[in-house]
Amino acid sequence: MASPSPQLWLLSLESSEPSRLSAQEEQWCAGLPARLQLRYRSSRSQLRARVAQVLGCEPEAVALHSPPGQPPRLAADQGYVSISHSAEALLLAWSPAPIGIDLERWDRPLQAEPLARRFFPAQEVKDLLALPPEQRSARFLESWVCKEAAIKWSASSIAADLSHWLWNHDRKELWHLEQDWKPECAWHVREGWCCAAVGDGVASAQWR
Repeated sequence: MASPSPQLWLLSLESSEPSRLSAQEEQWCAGLPARLQLRYRSSRSQLRARVAQVLGCEPEAVALHSPPGQPPRLAADQGYVSISHSAEALLLAWSPAPIGIDLERWDRPLQAEPLARRFFPAQEVKDLLALPPEQRSARFLESWVCKEAAIKWSASSIAADLSHWLWNHDRKELWHLEQDWKPECAWHVREGWCCAAVGDGVASAQWR
């Protein structure tokens, strides 16, 4: 029986685990450029293996539908999943409710001010510029991963929705300015990676 708590895993894409792709996934993988095949095979194989542990079934019984370039989905009775990868790292999530996740390298160099002016609501830009310059990149990255996770949670897109999400650092609160959504959000710095999760129960999610 599935656990009621969201589960998250921070892993390496360079996994030695056996491939667990379905026949359809093998076809999709073969059609990808060579540089993307390893990422696809590793991420889907590891996702199926982790979800199988949560559901208490064999990996082959996990009804995962995950075409390249599309958000992965499970059968309606198996819950919800999300994937994020950056460089060699892979973040996976399972939850009984819709969930979105994102990760970025914590020390990633950024031009925080011009990026914020382009993508963030005016109030958040104002708050960011009130910080000392040396703090702006970290605050920008924190906001960015939370918003990317929220966009996956809401099944939207960066182009359509990024500028409508506001991150309040002091309250640790996300707010969609048009829809008035305030989904639960959690973010952590783990092993040098800034990780965010959005959805019901993520504040008490189990990290594995």
